[in-house]
Amino acid sequence: MANLPLELGKQFASLGVTTVYGEQQDVDGIRLIPVALTWSGFGAGEDPNGGGGGGGGAAIPVGAYIRKGDDLRFEPNLVSLLAVGIPFVWVAGRALSRVIRALTR
Repeated sequence: MANLPLELGKQFASLGVTTVYGEQQDVDGIRLIPVALTWSGFGAGEDPNGGGGGGGGAAIPVGAYIRKGDDLRFEPNLVSLLAVGIPFVWVAGRALSRVIRALTR
């Protein structure tokens, strides 16, 4: 069981800026830098025979920075932003309506 926290620590250390801002790619003189929203949650387990595993996390591609000459702009990935944004707005609106309802009582 002592090895498992060390392995998770090594995996966590690899997360960082390159996870959120991916490796830049050059395509026909245009530089693309992908951007993602990431979060992590770790879990692990080990059996008496020495086998086990763990890990966790997720990433949502948000868009990319595009550089062409001196021009730099951000192009969002609208599909992933809508897939995350719509449930977020629904949950936030639901929570706000419950707070308002509780305050008016």
